[in-house]
Amino acid sequence: MKEIFNDYAITEHTMILSPAAHVDYQTIVLEHNRKLFVKKTPIQLIKKACLEGGSSYDGRRSAMIYLTSCRRKVPIPIDPNKDIFAFPTHSPSQYSCEWIFYNHIRLIRSSINSMSNNPVCMITFKNGQQLTTESSYYTIEKQMYRTAMCMLRLSIHSYNVYA
Repeated sequence: MKEIFNDYAITEHTMILSPAAHVDYQTIVLEHNRKLFVKKTPIQLIKKACLEGGSSYDGRRSAMIYLTSCRRKVPIPIDPNKDIFAFPTHSPSQYSCEWIFYNHIRLIRSSINSMSNNPVCMITFKNGQQLTTESSYYTIEKQMYRTAMCMLRLSIHSYNVYA
């Protein structure tokens, strides 16, 4: 029997938050060596983690729009001091939106869903775990690029503020 948690704190070990259409939980959390089931939605967990990291979700989103000119599927610096950055696979307002944590990705590759014949993306994490997401390779690649840009812009901005 799986243990279901009321809440979850995003950490450096969080690799992905996936929505779950289940009566008892709303999110499946994948970490390095465990899978957790949480009653809160992925966006609720993201918003709470942003606050714990020192700013609101809306504030972090606005900053990334300003720094990168990216307006859709904006990557979020959950806690830049701990190097925790996540990107959405879809609009965060869509139920199917997964949140993937950038620093855990080793490799992505294109694949075809054998059931639907639709393109999907296979993500290999640094710990060797693999995950197939219904998002296309192109979407994941673009989101990784956007997240890298966010990380770069934040590091440049921090350097200029303190230089």
